[in-house]
Amino acid sequence: MEQSKGFSGYRVVAKTQESAVITSFGLQPVEQGAAAVFIPGQFLTLRLADHEGVSVIRNYSLSGDPGNTSQWRISVKRESAPVDRPDLPHGYASGFLHEQTQVGDVLQLAGPMGAFTLDQNSTRPVLLFSGGVGLTPMVSMLHWLSRNTAQPVYFIHACENGRVHAMREEVLELANRRPGIDVHFCYRNPSDQDLERGACHSQGLIGRQTLQALLPLDDYEVYLCGPPQFMQANWRLLRELGISAERIHYEFFGPATVLRDEQEQAPQPTRAEPATPPHVDDSAAQASTVKFLPSGISIAWNPDCHSLLDLAEQAGLAPVFNCRAGICGTCQVGLRQGQVEYFEEPLEPPAQGAMLLCCSRPLGSVVVDLG
Repeated sequence: MEQSKGFSGYRVVAKTQESAVITSFGLQPVEQGAAAVFIPGQFLTLRLADHEGVSVIRNYSLSGDPGNTSQWRISVKRESAPVDRPDLPHGYASGFLHEQTQVGDVLQLAGPMGAFTLDQNSTRPVLLFSGGVGLTPMVSMLHWLSRNTAQPVYFIHACENGRVHAMREEVLELANRRPGIDVHFCYRNPSDQDLERGACHSQGLIGRQTLQALLPLDDYEVYLCGPPQFMQANWRLLRELGISAERIHYEFFGPATVLRDEQEQAPQPTRAEPATPPHVDDSAAQASTVKFLPSGISIAWNPDCHSLLDLAEQAGLAPVFNCRAGICGTCQVGLRQGQVEYFEEPLEPPAQGAMLLCCSRPLGSVVVDLG
């Protein structure tokens, strides 16, 4: 089936509980034909019916075998209210999938999409490094690597304990397909049962000593995915071990600046962030500037910057967004002056006098109203 930018119906053909908090869903297109081919690491965008008057949009990484064109698979963590705020609601989308979605139901999905993808031409050793539900794109990458390459692969996964560890046996089975795939599981708080059955290889937090013992070289293609604190800590750790920034690819559905280190220029994420931060400049002499209202901050446009959304984040602003792919319309803001171009065509054209931040770049100087 040819890949479509828009949403279309996919029937749930399998529902599998992977752990106490993660459930997988097998998906087949309602229309006749096979599921679209995807690159390991890509994600799907799910659109649910209106919730309190607003369509709910969520992104879920494809976790299955990219060679299986009979169906897709996503693996979804059940998001609960924060422990310190039990009054807050549980995650609407994940709750709907876990509790209400059954085999035979039809979901509205768009994709596959995303730039956090496995470099299928690289011959370097590969490090797949994940925390929590961040393992989902890594499992898809491991499927491809175990079948199509002979290069060394190091699969390192950290989670709380065996109760929440998803797809453990699947990963071990993939690692046994061929020589050269090493697996390491680290549980922060393993249970007595975990320790008795040898479910993990280490416990606590993954530190420098652990990585040094596991990784004999410093020239890897690294794929990093997990909760913000996990990513922040391990980005710095990998850099300290001599792995160059351009070899660390990561997925993060949030401001890319979360990985910025006070002592180091921001990394080069796959979901592109500029090579050098744009500088704040109020000079009218700039050939191309972006002025953000209501703050009044003016930024010199950097051609290496991926989008106006990334530029706003680099300036310390926090525009509302969701999909980063021109699908959901969440990042629609006012365009008060100038013109923009779209490198990803929006699913629906923005309203008159408006624009989408996540998939646009300025054509000359612009004034953008973030509201």
